[in-house]
Amino acid sequence: KEKVDVLKAMGAEVIVCPTDVAPDDPRSYYSVSKRLGEETPNSWYVNQYDNPSNAVAHYESTGPEIWKQTDGKVTHFVVGVGTGGTISGVGKYLKEQNPNIKVWGIDTYGSVFKKYHETGIFDEKEIYPYVTEGIGEDILPENVDFSIIDGFTKVTDKDAAIYTQLLAKTEGMFLGNSAGAAMKGLLQLKEHFNEDDVVVVLFHDHGSRYVGKMFNDDWMRKMGLYRIDLPLKTLKTLDENRGFSYLALKANSYELGLRFKALSRTTRVLCVLSLGRTLGHAR
Repeated sequence: KEKVDVLKAMGAEVIVCPTDVAPDDPRSYYSVSKRLGEETPNSWYVNQYDNPSNAVAHYESTGPEIWKQTDGKVTHFVVGVGTGGTISGVGKYLKEQNPNIKVWGIDTYGSVFKKYHETGIFDEKEIYPYVTEGIGEDILPENVDFSIIDGFTKVTDKDAAIYTQLLAKTEGMFLGNSAGAAMKGLLQLKEHFNEDDVVVVLFHDHGSRYVGKMFNDDWMRKMGLYRIDLPLKTLKTLDENRGFSYLALKANSYELGLRFKALSRTTRVLCVLSLGRTLGHAR
């Protein structure tokens, strides 16, 4: 609703399309946006999925920015994948500077990306409705260059939502749903990092668009995404040998014991926004 309200406040006419239809269905947002572009005088159909300018923009700006800010020391790039422009553009630039840089995509359950990357098979059985916003697709956008990507990890709707809240409550980062997925995906990829690595995680979205969802406890409970009545305990979820110590959970609240400073014991993590402002870093 927040996204719709912002657009209406700017004077836009908003047409809401169903998400549980095939991409080629005339009711889908893919088809409707294309039709509107053809029917509306003096309009521009952005087509962010297949327009190569999407990836080119990140190749010419975000990629060089990351390379410069890390003094060329970046070893891993982790980012959510939707249209594919960010991961393909940034990944291409970084690998041209250093072919050994690893590029990891964050996917969601209900999306085709991970299986297609691993098998080359577009499996329609992988497609089903999901809650996570901003990542995953039921199509293969032309902007996704799978040859650039070293691997994918999938994050559940519940984990993405919970980590979206965690970033705000424990790190002061009021970010969107895909940022929560990216943070959880980073932790799932822990075995791929070592003490000399410089890992860059890119957060795309702002939390203001999710006040009625991931930041609304009633909505979280309604959707079955909210953890309640958890006893205070320490979960040995991370490799202590690498300094990834614990994730602390308090009853009826969340406390991320694994903060960036804890991460920095062995792995340097730089988190940036695509808008170019560094949110926080640990060295």
